[in-house]
Amino acid sequence: MSEIAIIGGTGLTNVEGLKILRREMVKTPYGNPSGPLVMGELDGRAVTFLARHGQRHSIPPHRVNYCANLWALHSVGIRRVIAVAAVGGIAAECTPGMLVIPDQIIDYTVGRQSTYFDEAPERVVHIDFSYPYSENLRQALISGAQAAGVGVIGSGVYGATQGPRLETAAEIKRMARDECTVVGMTGMPEAALARELELEYACCGVVVNPAAGLTEKPLDMDEIAAMVATGMGHARAAILQTLATLS
Repeated sequence: MSEIAIIGGTGLTNVEGLKILRREMVKTPYGNPSGPLVMGELDGRAVTFLARHGQRHSIPPHRVNYCANLWALHSVGIRRVIAVAAVGGIAAECTPGMLVIPDQIIDYTVGRQSTYFDEAPERVVHIDFSYPYSENLRQALISGAQAAGVGVIGSGVYGATQGPRLETAAEIKRMARDECTVVGMTGMPEAALARELELEYACCGVVVNPAAGLTEKPLDMDEIAAMVATGMGHARAAILQTLATLS
């Protein structure tokens, strides 16, 4: 039984080289997850994979059932989650193709179901979220990227926006003032829900474009799509090395 899961974001609806042993659609108290949990072996190591946006990439970020996704993984014995996400680079060093392993997050999302404790019986439940990512898992990802020869930035602030539209140039300027390093649309409430379930959780951000307003030309969706393919290859290489470290 695998204790490690990979949540795949945009560009990672399946993991190349994953030997699939079985698929399981898990029922949860929070509805259906984005798709079946895919249990298998990657380079001889047991892993479980879940496509965050569905197998056909049909679920936009604000419609992802984050509660069901994390609950489903937890219910089958997952203890560690590597969350892969395509992100835009805000900090100058976050150039397309780089991996960023953030150590902090700022939540700009609205209206998402963000806790399992909405109806906790007879008590209010708080979690410590000072440091939202597992440091052990973060360091494993950083080491894995370095071992794979992939460019990696080992800290940063993930700014989680609502989507599905990309941000305005003014919004990115505000986020830069807030010291965000990268911007994405799926980091929250996923990280907080993982913490509520006491899962080790870390994000592998794949920079696929400069954020809005940081270049002279408008964002080109075709260029972004091409960089998604390249960047996800970097993420896969880093994760293979990370799995070896964790095992």
